[in-house]
Amino acid sequence: MTVYAGLISRSMAYVLDALIVAVFTMLGAKTLGMVASVVGNVATELSQMVLTSYLKFLPFIFALYCTLFWALAGRTPGMTVLGLRVVRFDGGPPGWFAALFRALLLAFFPIGALWLLVDRRRQGLQDKIARTAVLRHSSPRDEVTVVARVAP
Repeated sequence: MTVYAGLISRSMAYVLDALIVAVFTMLGAKTLGMVASVVGNVATELSQMVLTSYLKFLPFIFALYCTLFWALAGRTPGMTVLGLRVVRFDGGPPGWFAALFRALLLAFFPIGALWLLVDRRRQGLQDKIARTAVLRHSSPRDEVTVVARVAP
């Protein structure tokens, strides 16, 4: 049976996804630094700037990561590990606009996700605005049934 995902499972998925993004971004920045050290002084200065400022770009990269995965698959790798899925109220995957808006809110205003603690459908602020829900499920057929039953 499918149920709405709670704070613990969603937080664990968020942390897994954040770690994936941070590790791959850091590896990309380090690789750029190594290549730049071979190329020359101008590239080395550029790589130093990238290495020191890549933390500023992490929210943007995280938002892009989430948007792509939510729009294409309805879940990120972290959500897949925990059996979670983002769906619209009609049971389908979120569209590109909903996925982008949801990802930007989550990346730049993560405290809004805590609204799920007081919501009966366990929706965070990003879910309310994008008209989505995060479900924990056992089969894809179940999630359409549950979401259709509670849709306004």
